Amino acid sequence: MQADRIRNAVTEILLAIGEDPNRQELKSTPEKVAEAYASFFKGIGVDPLSAIGETFPADSSETVILKDIELVSICEHHLLPFTGNAHIAYLPNTQLAGLGRLAKVLEIIASRPQLQERLTSEVADALVEGLDPKGVLVVIEARHQCVASRGARQPEVNTVTIASRGVFTEPSYRQEAMALINR
Repeated sequence: MQADRIRNAVTEILLAIGEDPNRQELKSTPEKVAEAYASFFKGIGVDPLSAIGETFPADSSETVILKDIELVSICEHHLLPFTGNAHIAYLPNTQLAGLGRLAKVLEIIASRPQLQERLTSEVADALVEGLDPKGVLVVIEARHQCVASRGARQPEVNTVTIASRGVFTEPSYRQEAMALINR
């Protein structure tokens, strides 16, 4: 992350919109934006598989579901946030991951300029690669500031995306997992 370049770019944006970057209320804005971007984009260059860490032998063949994982990401089209919840289900094959590790995979992938559709698929693909499960289902429901604050101006609209792999591409497995997620 090049904080100096971000600060300079924010100063340029303030000038371009007709604001005075030296106005008292705006003096610290370039620094604050640089700090925010360091947080928003901390997943750039980080391998999400590194978050899986140590795995454990699977002693059950039942589905594991982690619901309501909060997420924040930045839309790559407008550099505005989208926020919401993700639900991850997987059917272990031979190994289990710590539950917090699943959320960390999501966090790493969400901490990049993203499209919600790609985010959903990338999380599913990372879990398939890292755990070799019988199946993975990822559901993300998010509210996009680019839809709420500009253009369509629909502040209450949520976008739902789904990525299914393995057995969760079969309707019966997917239906059961979706019913548990929606409880």
